[in-house]
Order: sequence, then structure tokens, then C-alpha cells
Amino acid sequence: MTRPVVGIIANQYQIDNRYPTHAGGTINSSAMADVAGCLPLIIPADPRYVSVAELMDVCDGFLLTGGRPNVHPEEYGEEPTEAHGAFDRARDAITLPLVRACLERGQPFLGICRGFQEVNVAMGGTLHPEIRDLPGRDNHRMPPEGTMDEQFALRHKVRFTPGGVFHRLMGAEEVMTNTLHGQGIVRPGHGVVIDGWAHDDTPEALYLDGARGFTLAVQWHPEYNATNDPVSRPLFTAFGDAVRAWAAGQVAPVLRSA
Repeated sequence: MTRPVVGIIANQYQIDNRYPTHAGGTINSSAMADVAGCLPLIIPADPRYVSVAELMDVCDGFLLTGGRPNVHPEEYGEEPTEAHGAFDRARDAITLPLVRACLERGQPFLGICRGFQEVNVAMGGTLHPEIRDLPGRDNHRMPPEGTMDEQFALRHKVRFTPGGVFHRLMGAEEVMTNTLHGQGIVRPGHGVVIDGWAHDDTPEALYLDGARGFTLAVQWHPEYNATNDPVSRPLFTAFGDAVRAWAAGQVAPVLRSA
């Protein structure tokens, strides 16, 4: 049986500081193939090469990946500063309208880290460049040193809305996650429901209210050890089910609060 196709949004990199490339982490492909049961397809997120309409015709669902470049603050009405870090305007030009188009069409997507932030910005929300600078907030950035296992280690709890989408999906009101991000949501966008928070009240999980399809996004990185992690596995399994439903000409049942 042919697997449904998930477009994995790639990021721009330079090999040896001179050869430009679009790339996606193998842990994203592994999560899609091994847990979601879908065919991973790396997408060069640049309007010079692809259009949103073409992508939606080729792919059954989308994985909005994490990445070092941040959403440009002009996309949410603010001026860029040094604190905002590096940007990828080409990716912005694809992913932000893609989120809105998927919402309108009912096509499934899953957002991770930057992807979580893209969903919020696409819906008119705002971000803070360094949430660790906000009163009462912790440093959620990736540890600068250590092995991959150490950098992606589970570092804090995320609590979900009792009876909410993520509570029912995970079977628990509280889970442990990793954390590797500097920016965070300040004002949720239109229809953005924050459904999970870190211990310092940083938004960590969301979905879009009234959506006809799968629109979940998380601030942590569930793709790491997705096969074995009890939090990652149900998230990717549910996403894979939604993508298969779409590929079969159905709109998967929407995950809603009880």
C-alpha cells in the first residue's frame, strides 16, 4: 500500500560555509516514516522553487520543522533587533500562507518549535525574541555543550488543559519534554488555543479552534527519540492517522476539547 506523503519543511544551510543547501534533520524523516507511517519528502521552502498550491497538491500533510532562523518580526508588525537572531524570509514566504491554506482546506499539519511559532504568526499572533528575559521565565534554550542525548534530554514538565486536546491525546495532564528554543509566544493569534504550558507559563502546545483538520503544534522537539518516547509517539501516530485519512479523501475527526 502506498504511504501518504508528508512534506517536511527544510531549512537553508551552507555546507563548508560556501555551498548552499536545503536540508531536514533525519530525526524528522525517521519520525514520519517509523512512527507516523508516512513517506517523508523534503521540501525546499523557497517561493523561487515551489508554490503553496503545488505543495498542497503533491503532499497529503506537512511537518513544520524546527530551525535556527526565526520568523522575521516584520511578519507580526515589529522591527528586527539583534535579539531576534537570524532569519529565513524565503521560508516565511512559504510556511505562513501554507498554514492558512491548510486551515482553510482542512489539510493536516504538525508544527514543531519554529513551526509552532509559525502557526501563531500565520494567525496574527506575536513572539518575544528572548523569553528568558521576561520576568519569571526560565532559559529554554538548548544547552550549548554536550552530546545529542544530553542536549535533547527531558528538562521540564508541560501541563495540559484538563480534558483538553493534548490531555486526551497523551492520556496525562502533565508530561516531561525537552526544550531547545529561545523565542516564544506573547500574544496568541486568531483561533490559536494554547493547550499546554511549561512550569513558568511559557506556551508549549496549541491547536487552531474551529479547524476542520489536524492543526496541532508543540514548542518542544518530539522528533527526537520519537519511536520510544511516550509523549512523542502518540503525537506522531495521531498525525499519521490524520494524513492517511486525508489521502483517502476524508477529513480526519478533529481533536477537540472535551
